Amino acid sequence: MTDSLPPGGAALGADELAARWADAWRPEQVAERLAGVRVPWCVAAGWALDLFRGGQSRPHGDLEIAVPMAGFAQVRDRFPEYAFDAAGSGRVWAAAGDAVLAATHQTWVRDPASGRFLFDVFREPHEGGTWICRRDETLRLPYDAVVERTADGIPYLVPELVLLFKAKEPRPKDHADFDGVLPLLGPARRDVLSAWLTRMYPGHPWLAGLAVR
Repeated sequence: MTDSLPPGGAALGADELAARWADAWRPEQVAERLAGVRVPWCVAAGWALDLFRGGQSRPHGDLEIAVPMAGFAQVRDRFPEYAFDAAGSGRVWAAAGDAVLAATHQTWVRDPASGRFLFDVFREPHEGGTWICRRDETLRLPYDAVVERTADGIPYLVPELVLLFKAKEPRPKDHADFDGVLPLLGPARRDVLSAWLTRMYPGHPWLAGLAVR
């Protein structure tokens, strides 16, 4: 993703966005379609935390999955009947071409018949089998350390990374997610998340909770 967005793109208001995300898929629907794909994809954001918890804790307005940039085409090929729109800074580029995709990070999968968005694909930086944090390129991990699976095989981003992304500008639901997941984090996960928060967001309010044993 580049630092500047391309011209064009349509701005969507909050009400329109909510309406067009009303039919968002659940993780198991995407997992079914991606069964057997040779790309280390995973469910991200709020849904990932619920997969870690073992049950849905709150309503989700959308569904996000993360894939390595080089594997995006393989994922897209599993959904030939849908359009892939690039999204960024409140704008959407319908059926985005390579130039727009290179300048953005998110891709909203759209049903052409209804205009509804189904799920969001994050195209993540990486080097081969090494995941790279898009907010701090020095944070690099093998995909085996980034992705875990539910008992029925749905891959999800590990909770300490989900919370790290939520920590940048936490909204009320992000604080609630942190409070709900914190009791489930063992000492190793707490220590890792504390180190990352200290490095990226010194003085973050979640550090106090992570320090409690």
